[in-house]
Amino acid sequence: MIAGLLLAAGESTRMGSPKPLLDWGGEPLAGYQVHQLQRAGCGLVVVVLGSRAGRVAPFVEALGVDVVLNPDYAQGRASSVRAGAAVIPPTPEWVLVLGVDQPRPARVIRKVIAAARASTGAIVMPVFRGRFGHPTAFSGRLLSEMCAVEDATLGLRAVVRRHEKEMEFIEIDDPVVRTDLNTPEDYRRARADRKRWRG
Repeated sequence: MIAGLLLAAGESTRMGSPKPLLDWGGEPLAGYQVHQLQRAGCGLVVVVLGSRAGRVAPFVEALGVDVVLNPDYAQGRASSVRAGAAVIPPTPEWVLVLGVDQPRPARVIRKVIAAARASTGAIVMPVFRGRFGHPTAFSGRLLSEMCAVEDATLGLRAVVRRHEKEMEFIEIDDPVVRTDLNTPEDYRRARADRKRWRG
């Protein structure tokens, strides 16, 4: 089983409005992300909510996902990773971690999943022209480490550092693996190229 962990608990301070609810081709961004993860082959999708959870939850609860509320979201991203990882069954093949502000079409996610399934390593990361992208795939045997990450000790980066020698990279010739929607300008620029986001 491939699990997708979608982190959607942040406060969206720089964006100025909740990122999970941004319009993305006629549906909320969180809904787009869930659909792409499912279409790519994630048998389980866990969505972690925090800030404005009451507004976001109705849009994702009907999509066949596990919704987790992280009351400690203000402490940082690691708290959401812990909350989401804690509800993933103990024997996934791989766990793909993606932020809700990192839209990825299913075709890209499929390539990461295929590379992970062919890998003998512990972590698979997409790369575009030498620069790291997302989603990152973590072997299911690292799930216990994901359940214990702390922002004070670098969160998931600490897991990556511990397993550097077991990392593999997949080159993806598409800049979408680097897209982050942090500001209104990021959002406008990404939406202007709609063809890139088709699954």
